[in-house]
Amino acid sequence: MWIVRYAIAHRHTVGVLAILLLLFGGLSARRMSTDILPTVNIPAINLIWTYQGLNAQEMTSKLTSFSELAIMNNVDNVRELRSETLNGVAIVRVDFQPGTNVTNAFAQVTSVSQTILRRMPTGTTPPLIIPYIPSSVPILQLVIASDTLSDGALFDYARLQLRAQIQSIPGLRLSLPYGGAARQVMIDLDPDALQAHGLSPSDVARAVGTQNLTLPAGTLRTGTREILIMTNASPETVATFADLPLRSVEGRTIKVSDVASVRDGQAVQTNVARLDGQNAVLVSILKLGNASTVDIVREINRRLPELRAAAPEGLTIQPIFDQSVFVEHAVDSVMKEGLVVACLVAFVVLVFIGSWRSSLIVLTSIPLALLASVTGLMLTGQTFNLMTLGGLMLAIGILVDNALVEIENINRNLEKGLGLRDAVLTSASEVAFPEFVSTLAICILFSPLFLLTGTAAFVFTPLALAVIFAMAASYVLSRTLVPSLAMMILHPHAHAESTNAFERTLKRMSAGAAALLGFLVRNKALPLAGLAAVVALGAWTMTRLGSEFFPETDAGMIRIYVRDTPGQRTEETARTFANVQRAIREIVPASEIGFIAENIGAPEPINLAWIESSVIGSFDGEILIQLGEEHAPTASYVSAIRRMLRERFPELAVYFRPADATAQTLAGSAQTAIEVRLIGRDGLGNAEAARALQERMRAIRGAVDVTVRQVRNLPSYYIEIDRTRALQIGVTPQDASTAILSALGTGGTVSPTFWADPVVGSSYNVQIVAPPSNLV
Repeated sequence: MWIVRYAIAHRHTVGVLAILLLLFGGLSARRMSTDILPTVNIPAINLIWTYQGLNAQEMTSKLTSFSELAIMNNVDNVRELRSETLNGVAIVRVDFQPGTNVTNAFAQVTSVSQTILRRMPTGTTPPLIIPYIPSSVPILQLVIASDTLSDGALFDYARLQLRAQIQSIPGLRLSLPYGGAARQVMIDLDPDALQAHGLSPSDVARAVGTQNLTLPAGTLRTGTREILIMTNASPETVATFADLPLRSVEGRTIKVSDVASVRDGQAVQTNVARLDGQNAVLVSILKLGNASTVDIVREINRRLPELRAAAPEGLTIQPIFDQSVFVEHAVDSVMKEGLVVACLVAFVVLVFIGSWRSSLIVLTSIPLALLASVTGLMLTGQTFNLMTLGGLMLAIGILVDNALVEIENINRNLEKGLGLRDAVLTSASEVAFPEFVSTLAICILFSPLFLLTGTAAFVFTPLALAVIFAMAASYVLSRTLVPSLAMMILHPHAHAESTNAFERTLKRMSAGAAALLGFLVRNKALPLAGLAAVVALGAWTMTRLGSEFFPETDAGMIRIYVRDTPGQRTEETARTFANVQRAIREIVPASEIGFIAENIGAPEPINLAWIESSVIGSFDGEILIQLGEEHAPTASYVSAIRRMLRERFPELAVYFRPADATAQTLAGSAQTAIEVRLIGRDGLGNAEAARALQERMRAIRGAVDVTVRQVRNLPSYYIEIDRTRALQIGVTPQDASTAILSALGTGGTVSPTFWADPVVGSSYNVQIVAPPSNLV
């Protein structure tokens, strides 16, 4: 009671408290970012090892396994360690125990990864190590296309200029481009010319490596001047590579141009991106941490006119798959529903109390309690999202209780003839304990959410915080602000029977309810039969309802993984995808299709660390469909497309992946709704068990897209070196392997060579390769 007496005696102090809540709540609301879900920040780290040209089996035995063993032996608090190895790429994911300091874990993983480099194959580079955050998902894609620029130039623009222009936006990360190919200095070997001059690809690689150098020269001090000395250790232009000497035979110099052609070209394209069937370069934009999806996309859209004006002539930049649209619609819907709830609460309070003054007090307390909750959410690092907003909307109905009980009791005591001060103090003493117990009970109701772990903890804890902060603030305000306002704007009542028409109606309804209760007491079998019927109906309904971790959202996006014949070239896979896209357009009306994007072939390895992908080679890819604003339920199209693919393309392995930001965040690293992992050292036995399990799971009702992810039937050539014969002709296995690497264009993995373009100011790979047509 002391706090009530203090509030009545120091009403100005309480007024200042209310103003501070208003100011801090408004400031917190402005500073909090807006997103679809809370940030899911599970302590985990991704390591990306790359070794171009090394097959998956050797990658596993020589890089992946060694890295896993070193991490298990030297890094603390590891909860789970798993990896996925592709040709030339190994992705190692380290999950840590909840509460682990990721900074310390990052340092340990980095340290051990640097230490084991000496024991790995020659040419192995340190791994890319990045934190894994499930809520850092793509929120926008930029399509870059041009009728005048080559794919290499588009790739360069997306990698360099575009990144430099928008990387400064807070909370944003750009992926490397999808589609196109990196610019390279291409030295295309002519095997016949090499043989005619008695040279091998290794000779060309050695000559380029020894004549394309980056070396310091120094300065010359002469007289009163200091002169910088430079050399032409590195070719100044691409054409200069053709004049590099290889060998001198009888006074004649054999140059690179005699055995190869040199061009300013691009790497062999292993990843194709298309938008609505047209080749393009795509850049995915991800949000980081607590950054606001809405703010990032708005800032990008604000800068788009400047980006387009500064882009090379003929280049277009188009944003697609904007996740902020769904975020804004979802948040706006929650806010509108909250406004409707507030209006209904105001109406109900006015009807029941019958006094606009009393209603004003109640409706003043509720917004201040919500603003206090917003302040608490901001201080705990939360954002405006469906869970926090849902918690605030849920709290509105509960918040009415404390203030309404207080005001109603004051009015009751005033009607009994008490003075205003006595009525306020008496009412406060009568409801203090019941209000405290009810508030505490509600807070306890939400407290189990703090015991959740994993993704569920990050998703549902903010909802509990929003309600608990609001309830605590509501109780304090009912002890301070409500009594103060009651003393200021209420008046003593004349002692008379209530003339509130609504109350008279309630009394008549109460009499009717009492009569009904008496009838049921006399006929006890009726309520028992009704109870049994309700319980039976509820039990039957439970058996028919499915169970989900989170309600499905209809963001109008569909993401399909498609795998064609293993080992198939990217060009052939692109033809299959074109056929699939045409079939999809037969199902979805053109008026309901926004965009259809295709991402075919393995992307840049670094993108695999940032964006979850199922693509592993030239024979598979993903199709992402963005439906229009007005469209039929997405689930119906998913079912129709799945049925069509099964009937018309039975040779394809297909499954649907989480498409929108909500589904991707909740799925984490999972590719589908259910994943089964078989662990054991017997690879062939595991594969056979997986196939048997696949057949059994397909028979389960409701199970669709049952697919074995691992591909074990990739075609390959095995070159066996006859070491005895090689010794006889003076060739070592290393010489033979180096010649093969140089001809296939993977020699740069062991001995990389770079050329710096003085015009662009960036370095590019020098690639020596025998074109496939010359190898046949």
